[in-house]
Amino acid sequence: MWLIRPAPGTLPGCSGDRSSGVEHLVVVQDVAGSNPVGRPFQAMRIHCVQFDIVWENKDANHLQIERLLDDSQPEAGDLIVLPEMADVGFSFALDRIVDERSEAWASSLAAQWRCWIVHGWPVLGADGRGRNVSGLIGPNGEVIGLAEKMHPFTLGISGSPYSPGDRVRVFDVAQTLLCPLTCYDLRFPEAFRVGMRMGAEVFTVIANWPQQRSDHWRALLQARAIENQAVVIGCNRTGSDPTFRYAGGSLIIDPQGIVLAEGGDQPTVLTAELDVDSLRAWRASFPALQDVREDLLGWRGAGHSG
Repeated sequence: MWLIRPAPGTLPGCSGDRSSGVEHLVVVQDVAGSNPVGRPFQAMRIHCVQFDIVWENKDANHLQIERLLDDSQPEAGDLIVLPEMADVGFSFALDRIVDERSEAWASSLAAQWRCWIVHGWPVLGADGRGRNVSGLIGPNGEVIGLAEKMHPFTLGISGSPYSPGDRVRVFDVAQTLLCPLTCYDLRFPEAFRVGMRMGAEVFTVIANWPQQRSDHWRALLQARAIENQAVVIGCNRTGSDPTFRYAGGSLIIDPQGIVLAEGGDQPTVLTAELDVDSLRAWRASFPALQDVREDLLGWRGAGHSG
């Protein structure tokens, strides 16, 4: 494919969250074709950053990420994806890990590289409980929106301070529709189906996915790409924390389930080109999404918002 770059001094548009249910249904109809009217595609590269997160140490983790990006040299308009809770690890200590630094640092990093960034960090909800979010930051450093983890991981863990999100969200990233999900969400295909029906063409799954279930990680990411005819980016961490070991294995997968890039168990940056024109052509030539039985999912007659 031809890789189109923004001209010097220009930035891709930041059009934000698409939260109208009616708008989403219209978008789904549009994206069945290979070149939706009014949504020309601007190509970008994906940079998936996997590394060993230092436990509850934001400064050390920010430095690791910055060094890895210095080596990979993303270009203006590219998409950078970081793991779940990338600058603290999968910690429950909200009193130690929730502050303004995670968001401020990610905004600064996005503006520095003039890239889109998907970054995971913890925030406090209005009820005082934690929210594990996947935040989207635009190339000008603006926080476009936060997608809360829909399914907090509770298996074998008591006293989790995190509450589940209440809706799937889809964002417009330079004329490409992106749905951010987080780790354990991967085991629940209905969350991806909702995102697909909202028009999602790309799913990011940021994670702290344990080593002992690495086979599930790979199989489920491929399945979500195939069944939703979407690009799926799974960004996992490496190393260990006080509870688990992590094997990395980050993946970038095309809409037919073909692995475009795969990480081992060491810190690295996976890079692949995002070919949305090809994705839309595949959806048009093999329109399986048109046969989704919404009545089986209880969606008939209901509008769904981001």
